[in-house]
Amino acid sequence: MIRILVGILVFVINKIYANRPYPRFYVLETVARVPYFSYLSVLHLYETLGLWRKADWLKIHFAESWNELHHLLIMESLGGAEFWGDRFLAKTTALIYYWVIAVLYVVSPRSAYHFMELVEEHAYASYDKFLQTEAEHLKTLPAPDVAIQYYRDGDLYMFDEFQTAHQAAERRPQVDTLYDVFVAIRDDEMEHVKTMVACQQPEAQQSLLSPHTPPALTAEDAPVVS
Repeated sequence: MIRILVGILVFVINKIYANRPYPRFYVLETVARVPYFSYLSVLHLYETLGLWRKADWLKIHFAESWNELHHLLIMESLGGAEFWGDRFLAKTTALIYYWVIAVLYVVSPRSAYHFMELVEEHAYASYDKFLQTEAEHLKTLPAPDVAIQYYRDGDLYMFDEFQTAHQAAERRPQVDTLYDVFVAIRDDEMEHVKTMVACQQPEAQQSLLSPHTPPALTAEDAPVVS
């Protein structure tokens, strides 16, 4: 089922947007945000019902959606959302996938995370191929302001939060040209893959923490009370 869902998405994007990269990435990023909304909705429901509370997971998934939002804003700044048909397809697909993944997350969280792992792997491969074919042209174009603000000049707390394979402030992309921006986006997608893999581990509910969460104090670290 997971591979069918991903396969349908990949087939539609590959066929319709074979020669239109920015609209292709706009649609991809619109849909890519949705599973994180689904995870957040279900996690909030569990907490409201008193079934399970995991603040770190809420932080991580919100940071993932925040990262995908800025990918989307970058594609919009490049003209990816100018045609109404692209916007209609992206939003309709996103609405469908929201409910599918929300139900799937209730039934099988690991399957829902595996779905997003495959989507992010496809996104990484798509950006990597685009960089290989358009490198020289992209290096002549300036980075969009929204990318500079997100990756360099703004508050980078949320940028660090979704990268569970790194310590906070460990990764700082260069964003001088549009080529640099697409390299950063491509590498973001691989960080999402790593986080989705981590979420599928059997001990993830106990061990997965956001990069800004300090490790628990050990007996040796605890303050001495006199």
